[in-house]
Amino acid sequence: MKSETYMNPYLAGVLLGVLLIVTIYITGRGLGASGAIKSTTVATVQAVYPEHTDNTLFYKEYRQDHGETPLMNWLVFEVVGVLIGAFLSGLISDRLVFKLEQGPRSKTKIRIAGALAGGILWGVGSQLGRGCTSGAALSGMAVMSTGGILTMMAIFGGAYGFAYFFRRWWT
Repeated sequence: MKSETYMNPYLAGVLLGVLLIVTIYITGRGLGASGAIKSTTVATVQAVYPEHTDNTLFYKEYRQDHGETPLMNWLVFEVVGVLIGAFLSGLISDRLVFKLEQGPRSKTKIRIAGALAGGILWGVGSQLGRGCTSGAALSGMAVMSTGGILTMMAIFGGAYGFAYFFRRWWT
């Protein structure tokens, strides 16, 4: 039986805030996902072409010196935990469906191209912004950083602005 109720969004926001505070207290850092992507990239390049990682400043900064793989970064475990948690949540609530959702006027190719373009833009933007939305905005706002507050305002402002132009692809 598929459940039609969701968690109260205010409660979810409070729980996210508590999780963020606990994470900052335990690790001294906030939440984020782009660091896991970066660690995975460094580990992949290191496995394929180790000489390149030895001679490139970017990779040297992220390599672990004690014989550990960059995949031992706690952010990698965070993202794996989020993926497992999301899968289990969908499974438990009977909402686990592998399908491509689209609006009545949307085409499958447009949805896939939009998802790929969005993913690429997210990756480039997270590198230019020195972090993803969760790291820059949520963690930044948790410590009352002006940059975090401005980032959150830009994220929501940009989303509302872009939604006006792209909504017709969905409906």
